[in-house]
Amino acid sequence: MIKRYVILAYALFWALVMGLCGTASMVFHAPPLVMRMLSDITAWSPTFALLILFRKLLPETKLSDFLKKCFCGRLRLSLFLVATVVMLGGTFGSVVIVSLLEGKPFCAYFSLGGYSFVASFFLSLFSGPMGEELGWRGYLRPELNQKYGFLKGSVVQGIIWAFWHALLWFVDSEFMDARMIVYVLSNVIVITSIALIMNVILEKENNLLYSVWIHFCFNLPYSFLQVGISYYAVMCAIFPILAVGAYLWHRKTVGAVSSAGGKSDDCRKKQKFIIY
Repeated sequence: MIKRYVILAYALFWALVMGLCGTASMVFHAPPLVMRMLSDITAWSPTFALLILFRKLLPETKLSDFLKKCFCGRLRLSLFLVATVVMLGGTFGSVVIVSLLEGKPFCAYFSLGGYSFVASFFLSLFSGPMGEELGWRGYLRPELNQKYGFLKGSVVQGIIWAFWHALLWFVDSEFMDARMIVYVLSNVIVITSIALIMNVILEKENNLLYSVWIHFCFNLPYSFLQVGISYYAVMCAIFPILAVGAYLWHRKTVGAVSSAGGKSDDCRKKQKFIIY
């Protein structure tokens, strides 16, 4: 059933990009804001696929119970802060390195673009962060973890997530020459690294709001970034380092919890926001 879900998520995405966005652009010549909104809809294909197949994927589970489980973990300010520092640190750190290598000021790599900050904020939030996480992390993550174990399951999930974007590499990229190799490798490596980082956080507290936030922290800067292929090459080194660090932290804390007698089931607790 995992394979069936992944195939449908891919098929829906390709159909929406080529059918919905392609028709809007080529036939109706839709303005940029409309195209951006339509592209946000395509990002919901993993959730659409989950809802379509839900009764077959999880026949013994009610949708309401599934949703409760996906958001049952406690909301800890410390985890949100860690996630924010890691994701924004990886992005802005890569820009700093590129600026030093190319001898340009840091601010030269940013531009407000065609939308206001508020518009970019909500467009970024309601695309991948809100649209993808219920499918990729809500359903696929525990299924792959159960089948392959935490580390291998995270890597497999990251690769599936990365190649789901493959169509965009060719229809929404300026790198159509030899630079495409670096661009594709960067996408696969960085997205797989982010999947591992997300899964480490979700192992601490099983609440998709963390992965939504991580996804958002990665996507939002791209509304303003003006970078070349060197930026993607640098990310290939930065994000795997962050992912390895997250995994080592996971291994250390898992060992500490095991020594202390195991971790209690957060889903049985009343959810609340905790500052620590």
